[in-house]
Amino acid sequence: MNSAFSGLDWFIFGAYFLILALSSVVLSRVKVKTSRDYFVGGNQIPMFASAISILATSQSAATFLGGPEYSYSKDMTFLGFYLSAFLGAIIVSKFLIPKFYELKVVTVYELLEERFGSRAKKEAGVMFLFGRLLASGARLYIGALAISMILFLDIDVIHVAISIAILMLGALGYAYFGGIKSVIYSDMIQAFTYIGAGVAVLVYLYSSLDSDISTIISTLEESSKLKLIDFSLDGGFSIWALFSGWLLLNISAYGLDQDMTQRVLSCKNSKDAQHSLMMSIYLTIPVALLFMVIGLLLYIYYQHPEISHISSTPNQEFNGDKIMIFMYYILYNMPDGLRGLVTVGAVAAALSSSNSVLGAMSSVAVEDIYKPYRLKRDRDVDELHFVKAGRVMVLVFAILLSFMALLSFYWQHYTNLPLLSFALGVMVFAYSGLIGVYSAVLFTSRGTTNSVTMAFVGGVLSILCLQPYTFGLHIGFAYQLVIGSVVSFLIAISTKR
Repeated sequence: MNSAFSGLDWFIFGAYFLILALSSVVLSRVKVKTSRDYFVGGNQIPMFASAISILATSQSAATFLGGPEYSYSKDMTFLGFYLSAFLGAIIVSKFLIPKFYELKVVTVYELLEERFGSRAKKEAGVMFLFGRLLASGARLYIGALAISMILFLDIDVIHVAISIAILMLGALGYAYFGGIKSVIYSDMIQAFTYIGAGVAVLVYLYSSLDSDISTIISTLEESSKLKLIDFSLDGGFSIWALFSGWLLLNISAYGLDQDMTQRVLSCKNSKDAQHSLMMSIYLTIPVALLFMVIGLLLYIYYQHPEISHISSTPNQEFNGDKIMIFMYYILYNMPDGLRGLVTVGAVAAALSSSNSVLGAMSSVAVEDIYKPYRLKRDRDVDELHFVKAGRVMVLVFAILLSFMALLSFYWQHYTNLPLLSFALGVMVFAYSGLIGVYSAVLFTSRGTTNSVTMAFVGGVLSILCLQPYTFGLHIGFAYQLVIGSVVSFLIAISTKR
């Protein structure tokens, strides 16, 4: 089957990758002399650049497509997640960031070393690497799947593999040479790209509807699409889940997950880091709203033919698989030129999350695991050795993530579990232990190295017991994280220092 791309679409696609190539060459000239330069930019990253990078890292192709899907099929309660993110960022700014800068850490897990020794730091690092490999590999596959559908009009394994390679090569162009500085400045390019694509779609969609804003709003209200608060007890985005499990998730994402926190650790001082984190949340909320409004307009477009004059309802099927409504619109109703721009936007969203995870995983592998081991053997190792080690690990994790993304292709096709739930659920196993242990560090004086080890294990096992495939329990994602974190915390403080 031939690609639906027109000449104009291919021109936009090619121009974007030309910009990527030129910017990667320019940014790769960043001088890197030490591992601190490579992993946290020598703590010289401007506050605004760090904030944009955090915004870009928090987005992905899954967010790019998932935001419109949620508002199209449900309502606007997902926006409550960002209120939870705002509260989570305040907690991270108040309790964690000052500690990180006081100890001058390169990774967040170095905080555990001061209290419990190097073993706790390594165990936390290994938990992060394992969870992030699975979750980010699945997230990379979701991005590649979208690109394969748009470029090749199929999801054959060879085309998905090519799409994975496109994303990973683009990420490597920034992450390999210049480290975090290159990644942060490239994230600014990606953020403006996918936000610009979203704005273009919003304007075109609204202009294609034969109606005014007041009519659209009243139609959405009649269909209960503008609901913002959910008081039910389910594990979705109810008010109870938002201020329990989802709050813990956001604290973990912004303060305990090196993938996101690496940008915060790159600022000049604690005050700049706090401001950059809060600014990123202020910027993320309107971006999330942008893509959810696109979902609402797609609902009007497809479900109210009296306004859109579309005669048929969408059949969200693609080669036997259900696809998201935004992807359906891109494939079947989007005009030439705009399709190319939105494809570029999807690539940008996927790239911003892919290049960041390479740097984060490399920093943990080198700083928390390899560097202490090597310095034990030879105290006179040159810093450039660890820079080279960081670049080697970037390549290693690029290969592993690509392999995991391909594995996700077969996993999705031969199981009935939804991929997005898998990508989210994997990190719950790691986050529950991290939340429990860090709570013990910040708010108590109890715990030993052995109790921390058992807390990590207990967090994983408790989440495992709550899965439907273990004992048949059906507990919401947010509530699983609460239970796992409490179990981990109680184990961590079960012994005195």
